[in-house]
Amino acid sequence: MSAAPALLLDWVGYAAAALTTFAFVPQAWHTFRTRDVRGISLSMYGAFTFGVLLWLVYGVLLGAWPVIVANAITLALAACILVMKLVLDQKR
Repeated sequence: MSAAPALLLDWVGYAAAALTTFAFVPQAWHTFRTRDVRGISLSMYGAFTFGVLLWLVYGVLLGAWPVIVANAITLALAACILVMKLVLDQKR
């Protein structure tokens, strides 16, 4: 594979990673700001967070930086929301 297609593949990966990660940010921001986690399913969010962790591991094993960067950021946000869900539900 020549350098041009490989570079294009990386840019497609970075664009996809940026869009999917930044699409998650408004929901995370809303949850952090309002601390309202009543509408969040614990089982769904637990599975989602674990899935993002596995995508991160997959990216690390492949050395795929777009996958690593996007999933590291998403994992941090998702884990914070999952912890908020667990803590705030316990207080209720």
